[in-house]
Amino acid sequence: MAKELTCSALFERGHSAAEKLIFSYEYPWEVLPHIGEFILEYGESLSMEKYDSPCDGVWIAKSAKVSPLATISAPCVIGENTEVRQCAFIRGKALVGDGCVIGNSVELKNCIISDGCQVPHFNYVGDSILGYKSHMGAGSVTSNVKSDKTLVSVKFGDEKIETGLKKFGAMLGDFVEVGCNSVLNPGTVIGAHSNVYPLSSVRGFVPPQSIFKAQDNIVTKK
Repeated sequence: MAKELTCSALFERGHSAAEKLIFSYEYPWEVLPHIGEFILEYGESLSMEKYDSPCDGVWIAKSAKVSPLATISAPCVIGENTEVRQCAFIRGKALVGDGCVIGNSVELKNCIISDGCQVPHFNYVGDSILGYKSHMGAGSVTSNVKSDKTLVSVKFGDEKIETGLKKFGAMLGDFVEVGCNSVLNPGTVIGAHSNVYPLSSVRGFVPPQSIFKAQDNIVTKK
């Protein structure tokens, strides 16, 4: 399979508490079935000088700002200096890094949110990994289940890569910018430093350092 789809191509080391898990696998979708168990193991290693554990399986950094109107279910870790705003719904199996924003009415489930990520307004992120300082514009979502409920594949040029997963949203490389009200269809992989136009419907692979204007109009950044 193409090197552009690998964890080492999409993400730099040093920007996620899940680094050990992510780089244990060649391709990022291979990480998804193991997020929950990793969070439970990682959470037990955290210092209670820096983290609170309000209930079993949930660890929240003392420096984090969490709205009392947010819902957080286990297993989950909320990193240092992260803000979780009102009505956020964290359904579990979510590892949120340091310096992130999880905004109002955002829903997270079975995902890794790397350090510095912003998911600030009405977003859904499920069965996905967001790279360092990636940003999802208001209303943009990851669609993680195909309408016909078949297993998700990744389209890479003329190649169709089977993942064996029924639920797989999107993989965003470091510094990816997703425009408002975009849909990232199941099995989307976006290379580092790429931008997606607002109101886009994205599927398959978007190369790094690209601008996605439409499915048949992807240009290299100058």
